[in-house]
Amino acid sequence: MTDDDIEQGAARADFSRFLAACYYEPGPEFAEEKLFDSMAAAGSLVDPDLASGARRLGEAFAAAGLEELLVDYTRLFLGPVDAQARPYGSVWLGPDKLTMQDSTMAVLALYDEGGFEIAEDFRELPDHVAAELEFLYLLLFRERQARRSGDAGALAKAAALRRRLLGEHLGRWVGPFTEAARSSAQTAFYRELAALTGRFVRIESERSRAG
Repeated sequence: MTDDDIEQGAARADFSRFLAACYYEPGPEFAEEKLFDSMAAAGSLVDPDLASGARRLGEAFAAAGLEELLVDYTRLFLGPVDAQARPYGSVWLGPDKLTMQDSTMAVLALYDEGGFEIAEDFRELPDHVAAELEFLYLLLFRERQARRSGDAGALAKAAALRRRLLGEHLGRWVGPFTEAARSSAQTAFYRELAALTGRFVRIESERSRAG
């Protein structure tokens, strides 16, 4: 395992974490903390399309007003009645488009197996897109640490959990979710976010299938 491989592993983990942050309520901290610059830097080590997508995302955020983004965020993900792109795995994996179904319990069990605890101040359901992206970040981070330390057992465990997350959960529902978000968004920011999310998860899913 080369230093470049380890560096790319860190970038993949960071990109997942930054992407998850974009699914929280938009606020000035997105710009203040240079979220999109950090995302573009990480993306440049993984895939050129991710880097360019992150730059477009930052430009779209800068061009929009926060009130406009909040309205679109609410309409897409929160409602008040019928959200256009509900960000929960069970909505897209089950036949009835309902939350808290068998798939929710299954991803909770996967979190438990991976020692992933959802923060107490996280007010969303456990199969929210941000939660699953943060779990992916944790697994990618653990794989990088295991590679650095030469811990084959820890590496195998984290990689197996990552394959299950992508093969049974996030990788199965992110396509229809991001298509709904992209087609329904009224701001360029959320159209770009949907496209970038779909691209990143496809890259990770293909990597998992390849071994």
